[in-house]
Amino acid sequence: MSRFNRRTVLQGGAAFWLSASLPAVALAESRQPLSFLALGDWGRQGGRDQAAVAKAMAVAADEVGSRFVLSVGDNFYPGGVQSVSDPNWKASFEDVYTAPSLQTPWYVALGNHDYRGKPKAQIAYSAKSPRWNMPSRYFRVQSAVLPADVDVFVLDTTPFAQDFDEAVMRLSWGHLSLPDPGRQLAWLDTQLAQSQATWKVVVGHHPIRSGGKHGGSPALAQRLEPILERHGVQVYLCGHDHVLQHIQVDGTHHICTGTGSSAGQVTPVAGTRFAAAQPGFAVFTLDAGAMRMAFRGADGATLYQASLAQQKT
Repeated sequence: MSRFNRRTVLQGGAAFWLSASLPAVALAESRQPLSFLALGDWGRQGGRDQAAVAKAMAVAADEVGSRFVLSVGDNFYPGGVQSVSDPNWKASFEDVYTAPSLQTPWYVALGNHDYRGKPKAQIAYSAKSPRWNMPSRYFRVQSAVLPADVDVFVLDTTPFAQDFDEAVMRLSWGHLSLPDPGRQLAWLDTQLAQSQATWKVVVGHHPIRSGGKHGGSPALAQRLEPILERHGVQVYLCGHDHVLQHIQVDGTHHICTGTGSSAGQVTPVAGTRFAAAQPGFAVFTLDAGAMRMAFRGADGATLYQASLAQQKT
């Protein structure tokens, strides 16, 4: 099974950047399952459990034929990156995820720690790296798969978070303001309304619902969750809390995979189907109209598996 070794480029470069939309991730064999990995909260120069998680990811990616990786933010600790030549790129990304099976497109969200640096540097790195994909703060990834199809929408949730402590921390790093989230919400609402995909996955750093240290976000529950419900989004993928969680509320599966380098603490909340505080990542597979997901630990062991509903009930 062939894999991508370079980032897909949208025809018409200007339209690419203006639309904040990524092109289709075409499959070499359309009847093969679509598999991908997801992780978050990882960039620690290989420290803590980052290197171990990366090694387990490489094995899993090879095993399932992963086509891409979704990163849910907090890509570089403690304070993001300052430029495209920041040493953290090499120490926390290029020198850690070195396995051939991980040389696939990475579609990347911003996290709150990334806002302590310069988010525009992470956007700009897309032009330098053959696998790093962040064309703007929020964007759409489209995949065409038979017999199922999927659209992925990557958000920038820090402007929604309304976290006083994090606002103080940003100020200490010299960042005084955040973008207005209203335009982003309107964009997502429009994009979801236009989507013809069977499967809709929305990626954001902050959880809407969580039993971790930070907990769910009332602001996201008030402003984002109704949009997800209105358009039948099956998966909201997030991090921020350093835990592995599967929370189901009606037809929406809240998947938290914030343990790319370390784990925190977690307790069950309403809708919890699984919760664990240990380093790891998520594996997703779409095949014959079904989406399956699994959490794997830093040792590669499968911690949890679930089949996700195709449509909201």
